Amino acid sequence: MKRLITISLCGILCLCLTPALAQNITVKGTVKDAATGETLIGVSIAVQGTQTGTQTGPDGTYSISAPGNAQLTISYIGYATQTVPVNNQAAINVALKAQSNELQQVVVIGYGTQRRRDVTGAVASVKGEDLAKQPVQTPTQALQGKVSGVQVIGSGQPNSQPQLRIRGTGSVLGGANPLYVVDGVLTDDIRNINNNDILSLDVLKDASAAIYGVRGANGVVIITTRKGKKGAPVVRYDANAGFREVSNLVEMANRDQYISYLQDANPSKLPSDQAPLTTPGTTNWYDAVLRKGFQTNHNLSVSGGSDNATYFVSGNYLKDNGVVTTNNFDRFTLRSNLEIKLADNLTTGTQLSLSRANERPAPLGDVYSSVYRAAPIITPIDENGKYGNTSAWGNVGNPLLNINKVNNQTVNNRLLGNAYLEYKPVKSLTLRTAFNTDAFWNKQRNYNYRYLNDANTFNVAGGNQQIINSSLLVQNDQSLRTVWDNTATFQKDFGSHSLTVLAGFTREYLKTDLFSGSRIGVPESEDLWYLDQGNPESQATYINNGSKFTRQSFLGRVNYSYAGKYLFSASFRADGSSRFVDKYGYFPTVGAGWIISQENFLKDNSLISNLKLRASYGQLGNDNIDQGLYIVTGTPNIPYFFNNTLALGTIIQDIKDPNLKWERTNQLDIGLEYGLFNNKLTGEIDYYDKKVKDALTPVSIPAILGDPDGIYVTNAASYRNRGWEFSAKWTDKVGDWSYSIGGNINYNKNEVIGLNGGQALNGGGVGGQGAITRTDNGQPIASYYVLQATGIFQNQAQIDAAPTYNLNGETKRIGGLIYADISGPNGVPDGVVDTYDRDFSGSYQPKFYGGFNASVSYKAWDLSADFYGNWGNKIYNGKKGFRYDPNDNIEAGYASKRWTPTNASNTDPITITQNTPASTYFIESGAFLRLNNLTLGYTIPTEVLKKIKMSRIRVYASSQNLFTAKRFSGFTPEILTTDILSSGIELNGYPVTRTFTFGVNVEF
Repeated sequence: MKRLITISLCGILCLCLTPALAQNITVKGTVKDAATGETLIGVSIAVQGTQTGTQTGPDGTYSISAPGNAQLTISYIGYATQTVPVNNQAAINVALKAQSNELQQVVVIGYGTQRRRDVTGAVASVKGEDLAKQPVQTPTQALQGKVSGVQVIGSGQPNSQPQLRIRGTGSVLGGANPLYVVDGVLTDDIRNINNNDILSLDVLKDASAAIYGVRGANGVVIITTRKGKKGAPVVRYDANAGFREVSNLVEMANRDQYISYLQDANPSKLPSDQAPLTTPGTTNWYDAVLRKGFQTNHNLSVSGGSDNATYFVSGNYLKDNGVVTTNNFDRFTLRSNLEIKLADNLTTGTQLSLSRANERPAPLGDVYSSVYRAAPIITPIDENGKYGNTSAWGNVGNPLLNINKVNNQTVNNRLLGNAYLEYKPVKSLTLRTAFNTDAFWNKQRNYNYRYLNDANTFNVAGGNQQIINSSLLVQNDQSLRTVWDNTATFQKDFGSHSLTVLAGFTREYLKTDLFSGSRIGVPESEDLWYLDQGNPESQATYINNGSKFTRQSFLGRVNYSYAGKYLFSASFRADGSSRFVDKYGYFPTVGAGWIISQENFLKDNSLISNLKLRASYGQLGNDNIDQGLYIVTGTPNIPYFFNNTLALGTIIQDIKDPNLKWERTNQLDIGLEYGLFNNKLTGEIDYYDKKVKDALTPVSIPAILGDPDGIYVTNAASYRNRGWEFSAKWTDKVGDWSYSIGGNINYNKNEVIGLNGGQALNGGGVGGQGAITRTDNGQPIASYYVLQATGIFQNQAQIDAAPTYNLNGETKRIGGLIYADISGPNGVPDGVVDTYDRDFSGSYQPKFYGGFNASVSYKAWDLSADFYGNWGNKIYNGKKGFRYDPNDNIEAGYASKRWTPTNASNTDPITITQNTPASTYFIESGAFLRLNNLTLGYTIPTEVLKKIKMSRIRVYASSQNLFTAKRFSGFTPEILTTDILSSGIELNGYPVTRTFTFGVNVEF
């Protein structure tokens, strides 16, 4: 037993001493990228289980002392970590494989690119293939819910461009949409871009947009289109076809509900034993003017190249008939992207897109306003082809007649592209010159057919829906924008230091021309739609104008990194504009970043794969104003008496501020980017504070100048947007299953922080209700400013106890709305309900918005779903209050809930007339959650494709806007309007539509 114990103790001692007795050797080697063969700087090499570690130098080499039986762990951001046994080897070279994550992704930052890991600004990126998955006309529509800090407001109307709000609304008169840059071409309209041609879309959300100076205040969206690659030709065909329908229609009152309402609203209409009251059935006016609109999209591209030249050529045809019976749109786009290597250090290329679109737009006011109000007892059109005379009933015009007798046609031609030349006199220096152009030629013909009242079914006295004379409007407008960019980029690595310096000069020119003429009595034949074919006794009217504008800019930027973990950037731009007397504005920015996960104390951390802290601050500008806003002009041909004789002269009618200047935006951004569990979980957290000063706003002219009602525009307002952005995405693979789950949520607070002498701005008129919104200090832009509706009068005692009403025709009555007396001329309740009792009651701007995305694939199958929504905002149901006639129809929901002697409602009044004031009664929640896209696809297996010599075949079915969960009772909580002060008011917009499509992706 003693001997056995001795032998055991010796064995244990030997095992314990073995590592200590192992000899350390010096291991050297080089670490490269497995795909490109390039050496990697700053790669971490650690001896597993010890504190020993080192990094690769500027040439990618390393040297480390380690036991001969040790394990080396090699890790680098963006690459898969490797563990290599030493096995007494003195030389170990390693090839790291890049991980498929966003850290190594190259993003476009304006006049250049950077690896995402080196970016110090808030830049969001979406791959073109993700945009092309959704059957939408414009790429920005496919952004909905995918990018934090970006709110997308879309429409189902063909050829409409969604509105983007990047980190809130920052201007009222200067516009709130971002700048678009397509292959270096600056533009405000990307409706001509084919989604299948896009390689990537990058959004500059913070002060990094200052590299674009006066155009960057509302953010910048940079679109890069595809290029060819060296190799055999690759042919791709992408197509889909399907239909769209209105996703939500407001149910209107039927015949019985409508007649019951008339008993209270207009009882004089009811004692009749004649048509239409005696005509059976209920008319659904939506069925009369709406349809399921066919849509299809076909794209064919060819790409390839050699050592000296690459090419990408594509053609696209898109057709979208829309949901209104007379609405049609089709577009053809041709793209050619070429790059030619003239010498080893000299490259030239072109990126050109030519599109032609034909559209017959829908007259929205005649569709959704008239359909909503049209009486359900009138037949749209009878069996004899005669239109029901809704106007004879004292109602709106027949909506079907309105759209059938108007033929608006527009042809849009657009050329967008550039030609460039790049020269590298030395390896580290690139000189580039590019000539960019954005030109369009549009032709429009609007024809109104002649029709008379006696063609209508109900020829009752009072009918007035007729056009006595046909009319034609012809309009031709064209625009030419050119931008000449010249840049020099120096890029060099010095040991652990990496430096990129950009300097440049740009010049922009814009010229527009418009000619418009109209005439009556033009024949109905489209072949004769010319002004000189009109009634010879009528005089044609003409408008001919245009504008010209230039910019000249100087720019520079420095990007620096040390040891791959300490980042610094700075940029400066000087912009000269012909829109101001003081021509030049100056826009600097600075940014810094720290890749914390590259520090030694986190390198071996199994939890944190990437951790980067970044911050930026800078100033951006906005010069999006009319060319002559500061120029005092005279109005000619004004009659006046001189020496008792009538003469014509010129007078100055407007007072203008000759010292107008840029709207300036100062923006602070602090962000944290993270990657956990070997970058399976990635995301960002951002805080931003964006202040706009010197914003343009109307200011009243002092009465002493003789015009007490006059205003002029000057820099006298300040706005602020502050908020947080959170995003996260989990990506993993388990066997044959791959899946990803991601989302983002954004909080934004918009506030007017100073009008600086400017008066509050009123806007958003709704019929007899007047202005609905008010922009004033301490409130969000375009906040609702209305009376406070607190209930319904149930009895005479309540009426007697209530304050006096002074509301332009609205009286106190049983079943009527009760309004709160909250203020008076002196700021305190005065016993009278009038305009002084209006108060701020919410805003269309959401407090929170975001999206949720999920995808899963199993072998050849793939399924993806995208959700989008917002909450904390309000919508004003303007169409409900837009009542010019007591005979207008009402919503079915209101008909069933309104106050009647047998239904003592405390929420809905007995009737709504044009005298019903603007109040909180019409304000509803704008919160919603929508399934934006649902796609199921199947990719034919590779072994099958090889037999037919194909590279890829995928078939799929997709639905856009499959369902929306909302609280708003109207058509849609997304209100698309170009007038910021009218945002959030639903009147007659084009509702969001639902689409169902089937498609195929083929590559060979």
